[in-house]
Amino acid sequence: MNLTLEPWIPALRADGRRDLFSLQDLFAQAHELRDLAVKPHERVALMRLLLCITQAALDGPADEAEWETCQPLIQPRVRDYLTKWKSAFELFGDGQRFLQVPNLKPGKESDEGNAITKLDLALATGNNSTLFDNFAGEERALHAARTAISLLTFQCFSPGGRIGVAKWNGKDTAGKGSSNHAPCTPSSMVHTFILGENLLATIHRNLLTKESAMYDYGADRWGKPVWEMPCDHDGDKAAQTNATQTYLGRLVPLSRTIHLHEGARALILANGLDYPIYPAFREATATIINRKDELAVLPASTARSLWRQLSAISVQRRAGADAACGPLALNHISENNDTTLWVGALVTDKAKIEDVVESAYALPPGMFTELGRAAYEHGVAHAEEREGVLIQAVKAYAVSLKIGNPAYARARQQFWTRVEQHLTALFDLARNPDLVANLANSDWGRAVADAARAAYEQSCPRQTPRQIEAYALGLRKLTYRPKANSETKA
Repeated sequence: MNLTLEPWIPALRADGRRDLFSLQDLFAQAHELRDLAVKPHERVALMRLLLCITQAALDGPADEAEWETCQPLIQPRVRDYLTKWKSAFELFGDGQRFLQVPNLKPGKESDEGNAITKLDLALATGNNSTLFDNFAGEERALHAARTAISLLTFQCFSPGGRIGVAKWNGKDTAGKGSSNHAPCTPSSMVHTFILGENLLATIHRNLLTKESAMYDYGADRWGKPVWEMPCDHDGDKAAQTNATQTYLGRLVPLSRTIHLHEGARALILANGLDYPIYPAFREATATIINRKDELAVLPASTARSLWRQLSAISVQRRAGADAACGPLALNHISENNDTTLWVGALVTDKAKIEDVVESAYALPPGMFTELGRAAYEHGVAHAEEREGVLIQAVKAYAVSLKIGNPAYARARQQFWTRVEQHLTALFDLARNPDLVANLANSDWGRAVADAARAAYEQSCPRQTPRQIEAYALGLRKLTYRPKANSETKA
């Protein structure tokens, strides 16, 4: 199966139909395609591949001026590039293989390899979580198209931990049975892409310039895709440096040494190259924040919705390369129109996959200014403060009735679910920061208050006289306002 010619990438047509596309067809029709149609972690992996191919085909763009005019060049340049490197995108066969290494053998002669489903992080295979899949006990095969996406995603997101040892060119693979995270996984990092009106525009808006890459990574860190400079053996230091310490080399990583068996039912799987993580190297799609007086990657969490972190994600890099800021492609945003960001992550706890999260938000231009972000932060902080008051109200209700397990989790879930339905009012704060001066009486403030009241009513029944009395005590906590209003002012 050659990935440049045979369909394997799911994408949405303008009419909403979902089809599979080869790399050549995807780029050729990118101006007519609405978006990719994949899981969050698969989107990150596929976008990295598409950006890597595009940047290599353009050999740039060199700077912002060249970026402004390069979109019409993407499709013809990529067509010629994929034709030139067609042989590097074979999934099977005796020659060069896509994201696989040559001369890889099982560590033991009796080893029959891993099930091919090990590549799909959503399937319950081996030690993989059953969070997304409860099928087990029988051997399963993956279709070739699914195998290709899973292979690419696994190389980007495979969590660290124990792993088998194989023979690569007759030598044991590195790590002695232990592996580190693939480059997209550390700290459950949040990845962000700018979405355009079609797939071609999305690719264009997320390209880095050589000038930007030099600023952020160093003069010699542009690099080459791994298929242009393959790692044929573990002693090839130049190829390893390119793969692990350059912008283009890291976009499509070789974090695991893999060789697929013909028929896509099994594979040889072992540790691959070791990828330095932040602060040694930052991923272009990551957000860097100040945490406890240190710079760190912004993590995703199942307990905190992504919109609550947009004030960190929307910071454009202006000063030093190590300054806290959002994804590097934010330099390409429009100053006059809303910018739609896709935000997503694979949430892990060490080597255990917990969940995948994603959302898309249309951010007003004010979100990319200090004043607008500050207003947005005040709005989020106001909601978080009201959550705390809600919990105190539920506690008062529970104490009055001597309830051992107050309904805190239910109240929080109800509250944030209702609040999230009014994000337009929150974004209005970034559009008009003056609203923060009387935040409680703004549309956002009233929506937050209504959500807290509704969550309290859902979590604290009032059907008996004792429940009614307890409900009144909690309601007093929920609605109390001190005479000296302490609302945060802009």
